[in-house]
Amino acid sequence: MDVEQILLSAISPFHLVTCLNIAPSSPLASSPFLLPPIMASPININVKAVAASISPTGSSIHDHFRKLRRQDSTINDIRAPKILHPLENEGLRLLILENISQEAANAFRSQGYHVDHFTKAMSEDELVEKIPSYHAIGIRSKTKITQRVLKAASKLLVIGCFCIGTNQVDLPAAARAGIPVFNSPFSNSRSVAELVMSEVVALSRQLFERSYELRTGVWNKQSKGCWEVRGKTLGIIGYGHIGSQLSVLAEAFGIRVLFYDVINIMPLGSARQVDSLATLLGESDFVTLHVPELPETINMISKEQLAQMKKGAYLINNARGRVVDIPALIDSLKSGHLAGTAIDVFPSEPASNGAPFDDQLNSWASTLRALPNVILTPHIGGSTEEAQRMIGEEVSQALSRYLGYGSTIGAVNFPEVDLRAITAEQGQLRVCHVHRNQPGKQYSDSKGEVAYLLADIADVSPTDITRLRERINGTEANILTRFLV
Repeated sequence: MDVEQILLSAISPFHLVTCLNIAPSSPLASSPFLLPPIMASPININVKAVAASISPTGSSIHDHFRKLRRQDSTINDIRAPKILHPLENEGLRLLILENISQEAANAFRSQGYHVDHFTKAMSEDELVEKIPSYHAIGIRSKTKITQRVLKAASKLLVIGCFCIGTNQVDLPAAARAGIPVFNSPFSNSRSVAELVMSEVVALSRQLFERSYELRTGVWNKQSKGCWEVRGKTLGIIGYGHIGSQLSVLAEAFGIRVLFYDVINIMPLGSARQVDSLATLLGESDFVTLHVPELPETINMISKEQLAQMKKGAYLINNARGRVVDIPALIDSLKSGHLAGTAIDVFPSEPASNGAPFDDQLNSWASTLRALPNVILTPHIGGSTEEAQRMIGEEVSQALSRYLGYGSTIGAVNFPEVDLRAITAEQGQLRVCHVHRNQPGKQYSDSKGEVAYLLADIADVSPTDITRLRERINGTEANILTRFLV
């Protein structure tokens, strides 16, 4: 297979992303891809070296699900396909919400981007009004990027989630619109793990109750119902980056660690994986959740699971607000079956600091607030100076790499492709081509329905750019194509 075949197959309709650099004596200089049908002479280019991978042929379970997804969605249902000329990559505007690190905002400004920074989240209606003016957006967990917002985002190129989770973004819709989404899956792991350990100690010593009493002028020194954590058992649901770090910290306190996960994972230290959630619940003095919000995890701790926990045990949730059935948890606390709980995340959360956390937001809020030995915190698991600085650096760098030279390494909804930064070589053009993917034989990796190609071409004239633009516009597979110089 020669270089020309690889490039033509990668760019042909429905084929996926590959990382390409085109080489000096390549037959690409006369490639039909670079020739509009009416052209009598080839575009004068000098291509630079090629690297490509070959995906397996034949049918797989992934092909099956890919076909099912196609029956439910149309690839260009979010916005019309288009191509951006190099001049349109200048003057990019970024919308940064939810009080994201000022260092991140300053990093964008230092690269010449226009940045509008807001401390609060925006509603869907506010975003629909504002987002048409912006090429990139940075959010945390409260701002929701829905399909309606994406349809209004006519200029949007990339989304940055300055947090771990991405369930606040309609990821499939963003991919179909040609918009990669980046997050920071690891940067706040230590902060969350430390918060859980503090909650384990505070719950076992009824620390919040004693502190509140003394602040109200009541001296109430007692030891009944207060315990050391040494020798107790901590059950971790979800043994990922947070769960595994928590495991190490807990063992340093002399705590026995069990964990449950849907895949087999090598434990750290003396931690032990159990074969079922029921086993973990029945053996643990403290149960803590560290799972994403998925259809399978919504209300995964409800009446049945709470009844399986040991009498006098404690439940901690710093994961996602809907993974615990809170009305059922309230009943378990009222009955005395559980001795306490710590909750940092909620099904519905206020959009800004100072907003009420009341029954209008969650119908059970006042009841939960009135219960003893209940620690409630306003989604602060990752809210440390260290975590926010690292998140700001990681996500801002990912967005800058994509905007500047097309790299999608770290994208959660896109094929991951990278090339070195664009040089200052005169006449060099980078094509960033988002297009539809076709199952079957391919020369690169795919992610669902979306494909992405990076190609560097040297000695490209303005006339060549116009012809390339016309040629790509003529394909049915194009979703979004950028030319970077």
